[in-house]
Amino acid sequence: MATIVEFKDYSMGFKDDDGKVFNLLDKLSLKVEEGKALGVVGESGCGKSMTSLSMMRLLPDAAVVQGGEILLEGKNILEMSEEEMRHVRGAKLAMIFQEPMTALNPVLTVGRQIGESLTLHHPEMKPEEVRRQVIQALSDVGIAAPETRIDQYPHEFSGGMRQRVMIAMAIINHPALLIADEPTTALDVTIQAQILDIMRRLKGASGSLMVITHNLGVVAEICDEVAVMYAGRAVERGTLKAIFDHPLHPYTRGLMASVPTMRSEKKPLHTIPGTVPTVYDYGPGCRFADRCEFCMERCGREAPPTRLVGEDHLIQCWLNFEGEAESDG
Repeated sequence: MATIVEFKDYSMGFKDDDGKVFNLLDKLSLKVEEGKALGVVGESGCGKSMTSLSMMRLLPDAAVVQGGEILLEGKNILEMSEEEMRHVRGAKLAMIFQEPMTALNPVLTVGRQIGESLTLHHPEMKPEEVRRQVIQALSDVGIAAPETRIDQYPHEFSGGMRQRVMIAMAIINHPALLIADEPTTALDVTIQAQILDIMRRLKGASGSLMVITHNLGVVAEICDEVAVMYAGRAVERGTLKAIFDHPLHPYTRGLMASVPTMRSEKKPLHTIPGTVPTVYDYGPGCRFADRCEFCMERCGREAPPTRLVGEDHLIQCWLNFEGEAESDG
């Protein structure tokens, strides 16, 4: 199976006003294969959005790439010129941003904004053909009367409809990989279900999708594989079944236990004590150590390696796969 995008030991951080660089993403390794949907999950501040922005080469000015590669169909994105990246964005990689109201230009019609993405990659296309394809894209994402809505402005659309517009903009060039950053944030449950159904149908041209989210329900609904991120590290990776049926890392277990269920017995929701550390607070060892009930002395001084604990199931932890401490030797 072909790999669309692969992170290989990718590291990046942020530079402060004094020029000191603080690492965020630490030797990140993950991949999205053709026809697969990868869910990247974790709390706010874990580096999920920085992962997607790294792929698009849209990092803030203070960001510093510290090493590794991001391969798009075998070619390193980090070595591409800005001119090459203009041909990649939208055509090969397309992103549905987190806040559609701020991502859309309020003074341009939605049709013009979607059409700009199309004409950028197909300058030879005639205006009537652009309009026809934009109308078709709006129809594909479930917007009624697209022939009329194409000439309306973002403020004339509801939150769910604006998210549909963002999806139409992302799919108009049939990219190899569709990236969705918190695609259902601030939408009510029924609209969330509709958006997920649209995304399931309208993946990239290769059928590949990356979903950035903190919502495990979204992951269970749409993804084939899962990467659990904590403080810039992928602490557990595997198939959806492996991660949901046999979570191993203490952080993954905590996330799973925090999801409310429909069981009748009444008990307090599980919580993970503490908060995600900032880049200024990372120590040399496991970044989850301060919040982990299994923490031992070794965890604070050494970062755990990534190891295979089952078929396509990887974990970064000093515990064995039964959840008990290994020897400190």
